[in-house]
Amino acid sequence: MSIRTVGIVGAGTMGNGIAQVAAVAGLQVIMIDVNDAALARGVATLTGSLERLVSKEKLQASARDAAIARIETSTDYGRLSAADIVIEAATENVDLKHRILKEIERVAREDAIIASNTSSISITSLAATLSQPERFIGMHFFNPVPLLQLVEVIRGIQTSDATFAAVRELTETLDKSPIGVRNSPGFVVNRILVPMINEAFYVLYEGVASAEEIDAGMKLGANHPIGPLALADLIGIDVCLSVMDVFLKDFGDSKYRACPLMRELVAAGRLGRKTKHGVYKYD
Repeated sequence: MSIRTVGIVGAGTMGNGIAQVAAVAGLQVIMIDVNDAALARGVATLTGSLERLVSKEKLQASARDAAIARIETSTDYGRLSAADIVIEAATENVDLKHRILKEIERVAREDAIIASNTSSISITSLAATLSQPERFIGMHFFNPVPLLQLVEVIRGIQTSDATFAAVRELTETLDKSPIGVRNSPGFVVNRILVPMINEAFYVLYEGVASAEEIDAGMKLGANHPIGPLALADLIGIDVCLSVMDVFLKDFGDSKYRACPLMRELVAAGRLGRKTKHGVYKYD
């Protein structure tokens, strides 16, 4: 199928990033959230991102204006009836995602694809909540969406070949690089990455080295562009904790037990860059 209009549920970090790349690629965007304030924040964030691209001469001002004009915002799920694909980009909470996906299916066209940007939750399990699970798929973008090239395209056991092919083609239209992934907890990248981040928290928790030394060690010794603790702050420590809890539940293996320090920081509200304080402080 030809995808010309993209619906997005969630105007947060991932949702507004997906909206930005879709609009820049020339697609119409309908971005939904629970209230006008959340939508305004999302639009302000993506507008600022586009402005930075213009200032760095990576985007023409006319292209910025055209992209912004392609984005419609609403609190009304009914507007999603115009979308060829609807991407759920809400918080990593299974019950919340189930409720949102049922609401999407209620209003979406019967031929529309429904996707989730989940970073760890089973695509097969999410698809099972829908009456047409064959049109459901995982479409995992990475943060920050405008800058990172990868999209994991995840097939649940029910996902049809036509759905997979259409979403892979859409990913390339968005100027992203897709990899096909079979459904499994954490898929590919987070299955490898988040346990590494968790181990870095254990090294810090045990006093083996300071946060700065741990991050310097991985940057200088493993050629990583950013240290694992700084990366946790960028991703959101709460997100990392949620992923580890999913791994522990789904695999039943104690090697996925989250570091107590990670849980303590989340309890304190120190979630990383988005709260200005995580492992590090941010101005």
